[in-house]
Amino acid sequence: MAAKKLTVKNETKITTLFLDIGGVLLSNGWGHEFRQQAADKYDLDIHEMEERHGLMFVTYEEGNISLEEYLHRLVFYQKRDFTFDQFRDFMFSLTTPFIDMIAFIKKLKTQYGLKIIVVSNEAKELNAYRIQQFQLSSFVDFFISSCYVHLRKPDANIFKLALDLAQVSAEQVVYIDDVQLFVDVAADLGIRGIHHINYLSSKSELATMGLMIE
Repeated sequence: MAAKKLTVKNETKITTLFLDIGGVLLSNGWGHEFRQQAADKYDLDIHEMEERHGLMFVTYEEGNISLEEYLHRLVFYQKRDFTFDQFRDFMFSLTTPFIDMIAFIKKLKTQYGLKIIVVSNEAKELNAYRIQQFQLSSFVDFFISSCYVHLRKPDANIFKLALDLAQVSAEQVVYIDDVQLFVDVAADLGIRGIHHINYLSSKSELATMGLMIE
């Protein structure tokens, strides 16, 4: 099927979607609720765990330490009755896909010939697992992951980098993220944004921009 041309009122063609992973395509990779689950399962002090996480997570997500180093500081700074592999596997198992949203983005890509670019804050090992496990590379053109580019949202430079690598202007992009602040930062660069609540809300907002499935 030939890709359709899409224009909006200002005649600027939408060619590209920037997407977050956690909260949009998949569940959050290692959010507070998942850390709470891990603390409950392994009988960890959640308050101490959260304090340590707060000190380590920026360094971790920017790719400056490995998962092993992060978990050593977070959990394995003292002897435990479970292994690193057990904890890591549980951590990874918490990810679930948002099937409707993934299917919708795939259809949009096919129907309109869109570039699909992920712009996400994720640590290397978890990011690699999520991409492979849920076959995100089957429809995402490339990934701007904080662990590889050593930049994190809300730093506007990560969006500037995404624009440069995608070779598109801000006016050609729609950005979808479940964090309003990140949408606002992208908007300051001229990128139209959607604060993602759920599949139906984002589908409706995209339809107002002319992006709808036949």
